[in-house]
Amino acid sequence: MAQLDTTRPLIVEPDVPTSPYPIKMKGEVVRGFGRGSKELGIPTANLPEKAIDALCKDVETGIYFGWAQVGNDNTVYPMVMSLGWNPYYKNEKRSAEVHIMNTFPEDFYGVELRVIVLGYIRPERDYSSLESLIKDINIDIQVARNSLARPAYTDYKKDQLFEIPG
Repeated sequence: MAQLDTTRPLIVEPDVPTSPYPIKMKGEVVRGFGRGSKELGIPTANLPEKAIDALCKDVETGIYFGWAQVGNDNTVYPMVMSLGWNPYYKNEKRSAEVHIMNTFPEDFYGVELRVIVLGYIRPERDYSSLESLIKDINIDIQVARNSLARPAYTDYKKDQLFEIPG
């Protein structure tokens, strides 16, 4: 079991995204395991297996950060994404769970989610308790916010992936 590391850096990656980033993905939001909102209090939007397979060709499992956009909403939000097996839950299926840093009034299953992954926060870990997992996710959220605040990362909010026609 991993110990919660409260001494982690609160900004990760260089000041400018470097290879293999940016990684652009999109897909319809699919139903996941139903734990994000209910158990963790941290809702997630899950990408389909096809998007996960494409992403896994370029990167290892772990926690990532970047930007996300939902459906026809013009707003681009910061996000953290867990890519992998979620060892605490002992998943038998790999998942890409995107936590969009915004409160949405309702679920958006079946709506297109567009994501630009810009950096890596940490590897997947197993935890001794649900509380330890939640604390680490909250640190991940702070790391993502801090890391995305730099100009070269903020510029990606204007990427053509996020341009809605019409």
